Amino acid sequence: MPSIEINGKAYEVDEEGYLINLADWNTDVANYMAQQENLTMTDNHWEVVNFLREYYEEYQIAPAVRVLTKAIGKKFGPEKGNSQYLYELFPYGPAKQACKVAGLPKPTGCI
Repeated sequence: MPSIEINGKAYEVDEEGYLINLADWNTDVANYMAQQENLTMTDNHWEVVNFLREYYEEYQIAPAVRVLTKAIGKKFGPEKGNSQYLYELFPYGPAKQACKVAGLPKPTGCI
């Protein structure tokens, strides 16, 4: 099983770099994942990442992009609940890339 090392600690990841053990996630892991994805984390990025973690905790599933967009809009308003905004934050796919940074499994339906 592949792993990444952050601050001297190894974390298991799958072949696409998603964290295996969700309980291993922390902000250091998130920042490392973001760096690997060429993202500079802002408050807006953290807002989406924290939202995803709360969503996963409640529903035990990582939302697909359409569900994510709708749920973000419901919580944070229409200016944030749209694909353009989310793709500006996570250009390689808001659900897929944001879930990786959030330490969640790849959303179902993502290629």
